[in-house]
Amino acid sequence: MEQSYLIKPMLDGSYPVIDYGKGVYLYDKNGKKYLDAASGAVTANIGHGEKEIIKAMEEQAQKVSFVYRSQFTSEAAEKLAKKIAKLLPGDLNWSFFVNSGSEATETAMKMAIQYWQEKGITTKNKILSRWVSYHGITLGALSMSGHPGRRARFVPLLEEFPVIHPPYCYRCPYHLEAPACQYLCARELETAINRIGADKIAAFIAEPVIGAAGGAISPPKDYLKVIKEICDDHDILFIADEVMTGAGRTGAMLASEHWGVIPDIVALGKGLGAGYAPIAAAVASDKIIEPILAGSKVVMSGHTLSANPQSCAVALAVLEYLEKNQIMRTVESKGEFLRKELEKLKSQFWFIGDVRGMGLLLGIEFVEDQTSRRPFPRNAQVTQRMVELAKEKGLIVYPAGAGIDGVNGDSIIISPPLTITEVEMNELIYLLKEAFSVFSKEINLSE
Repeated sequence: MEQSYLIKPMLDGSYPVIDYGKGVYLYDKNGKKYLDAASGAVTANIGHGEKEIIKAMEEQAQKVSFVYRSQFTSEAAEKLAKKIAKLLPGDLNWSFFVNSGSEATETAMKMAIQYWQEKGITTKNKILSRWVSYHGITLGALSMSGHPGRRARFVPLLEEFPVIHPPYCYRCPYHLEAPACQYLCARELETAINRIGADKIAAFIAEPVIGAAGGAISPPKDYLKVIKEICDDHDILFIADEVMTGAGRTGAMLASEHWGVIPDIVALGKGLGAGYAPIAAAVASDKIIEPILAGSKVVMSGHTLSANPQSCAVALAVLEYLEKNQIMRTVESKGEFLRKELEKLKSQFWFIGDVRGMGLLLGIEFVEDQTSRRPFPRNAQVTQRMVELAKEKGLIVYPAGAGIDGVNGDSIIISPPLTITEVEMNELIYLLKEAFSVFSKEINLSE
């Protein structure tokens, strides 16, 4: 095999070379077809090879692909910011465009701290977060992430921002059920605030539906409202990390909308550009921008390719495509269909402990025992094996963490393009069942 100098996830790993994509499918150089039930990394929201987006890319490239944000603005960036202001709820009107979700959450963190500085309050510089969470791989974003595995190598460089349990009903730390639990996992935030001091806390950040760290953990009905009320009561900003959940993934522009919660700052990414170009955004409310506009007039952040016109033109075309084709209207019904089919698989395979999620962001948690909910031992590497088996069958699923400690537990995410059809969903379930059948035989042979 010819020597490769590309740093891949596993340096010595063997990865198929993708030739092209069409709709929900990817095709490698050997002609093998894969149903992309992960949308890559919960990113390809409208599928692959969409001609309207390719046309928008070409038209922008004919004009200009790069201008530097401190020297010029562009029509593409201005139009995209205006479109986002129109689509997002409340007064979430101000977009700072960056290149990745990690940059978006880190920019949101900086915005929150600067907001208080511009108001003359310099002590509020901590950002609280939850365990079993993931907000990105840059050091600021990783400091906010309650993902022990990804934090481990860099702990000396990180802040200790994760402080409370996630809304993990399948593994409730209090062994209670919502709403009788009184949302104790949310009320932990008040305790943490009292211990640390509200005068030291700028914001609290959370994923409305927990992605890579928890395998699509969706909170109970009033959880997010309780969180927002606690933040408001203590004069603390609420940042919604909607990098994975935003841009239609749950059937709304923001997952927060399902619970009637409007954040102070939102991080968008992934589906914003739908994989056609790298782009993400930190979107601030009028409340956040007003003191900055009256003060320094500068949001202290930025990257060379921030507000890149090529990427902005792509994101604008993606949002227009979602609107024109009314894609978001079908997401909840598609999600319900898939979830019912996954529940059927749960009744057939003893190692499926939980099926959860919202819209087309669904998770499956694997357990060694359904009754006790005991996870598989770590060295069994069940998540990795499930991903491998699915890929062998021509199905791409997304690996995720699980377990209340964020260390022990296995899950995968099922998150196909929002454009998936019922025929394709049935194919997805068939291929997943095939992969589970192989795993079941392997487990029985090893016992």
